[in-house]
Amino acid sequence: KMGNAESSAYRNHLSRFLPEEQADIDGVFDTLSGSSGSAGAKNGKATKKTAYTQEPLPEQMTVRLYNGMKSIDLTGKSSGLSEQIAKEQFVIFMSNLLKGNADEKITIIMRMISKTEGPVKGKQIQEFTEDLIMSVVHVLSYRNELKGWNCENTRDSASGVKALASQLLSELKLADGTKPVGPQLMETNFDQGVIEDWVYRVPQISIFLNVVIRQGLRVLHSLPDQTKDIINLVPGCKGIKGRGLVSLFDIPSIIYINSHLPAEMQHKWHLLFSSRLHGESFSQLCGHIVNKGPCIVILKDVDGYIFGGFASHSWEVKPQFQGDNRCFLFSVSPSLAVYTYTGYNDHYMYLNHGQQTMPNGLGMGGQHGYFGLWIDSDYGKGHSKAKPRCTTYHSPQLSAKEDFTLDAMEVWAVGDLPESAGGKGKKSILDVDPEAQALLEMTGKCRQSEGLREPVEEDDDED
Repeated sequence: KMGNAESSAYRNHLSRFLPEEQADIDGVFDTLSGSSGSAGAKNGKATKKTAYTQEPLPEQMTVRLYNGMKSIDLTGKSSGLSEQIAKEQFVIFMSNLLKGNADEKITIIMRMISKTEGPVKGKQIQEFTEDLIMSVVHVLSYRNELKGWNCENTRDSASGVKALASQLLSELKLADGTKPVGPQLMETNFDQGVIEDWVYRVPQISIFLNVVIRQGLRVLHSLPDQTKDIINLVPGCKGIKGRGLVSLFDIPSIIYINSHLPAEMQHKWHLLFSSRLHGESFSQLCGHIVNKGPCIVILKDVDGYIFGGFASHSWEVKPQFQGDNRCFLFSVSPSLAVYTYTGYNDHYMYLNHGQQTMPNGLGMGGQHGYFGLWIDSDYGKGHSKAKPRCTTYHSPQLSAKEDFTLDAMEVWAVGDLPESAGGKGKKSILDVDPEAQALLEMTGKCRQSEGLREPVEEDDDED
């Protein structure tokens, strides 16, 4: 009887998968077990050792997945002492993590955090979260799914992994609603109910586990309806290829900031301006970002702090505030965080140049003289004044010093460029207006502006 009851549980789990998904899962199990054909599928056993040889995943994550699979209790079977994973354990594990409810998911996640039953410490959750994020970066890189980003054209991911893990951990709440922080967080015990609440409120954990399993183990990775949440995990990257530039972003921060953008803008980022490519000049900055649609401004001060803002509308040069409540400010280093609007005022974004009466520069949030983020038109100087918080976004001081010196700056257009910004085959003003070109040549300016033309870039950057 035990045998029947248990195989019905197995059948119930299997029935959550479509026939083609079942074939997919069979195939992966056979690969992991080093067996093939029907005998392998029937009596297949995947051992810890064969799972290690799957390079797409770092060893730490392989061990965690193995512990998760081993934790599935097959009543009446003496698999507990065996090193091997039974087919049933494998299928139930996949069913719980990919198709399960919060309760089913959480039991496995608890075992992936710690092999032993009972509450887990903050430090263990942090190690699990760091392994999870590191594995996502690793597997996307291994599978060529970074869409034009790579570890060469972005900042080192190691600090980004730690920063994103800390950010996700800051959402951990005890049953009484308190959030432990710092060293206290590391030593606090969290029980299953608290972890379940956390996984429910922080969607990245489930999404990252999905990526690790679908792309790492190659399970159900090709079924589009299943992967909506991971299609725009990383935006396509345009405008950086072949330019020898290392972005101020790292891959974990790209994933995190992108998840806060309006959904229709999450599929693509396009580099509009980089102080390292286009020079340190405010008029160059304006020339590259005006009327280019919504974009992300990111900068680094000379003390190494990295921060910026998302502008929901095209930048326009005018002495009034612009934008709407989708704008936000963010910090990338030393900590990763997003600060959204408070409703206190509508001072979302501001860009002014060449005016006598109003301040000249680029600002977001706060008020004149006290911006949450400000770059002076006297390029190279800026401030982040928030005593104690920026009124518009509730952000703290983002730079190391209130008045900072700029080290580098980038602006990325997000989503599709507006029609007016031109598309394929767009002509330079010099091509469109021969008189303007003649005038420029008379004033000796032609060579300079020729050098400012953007390289024409093909659309197949991702490949």
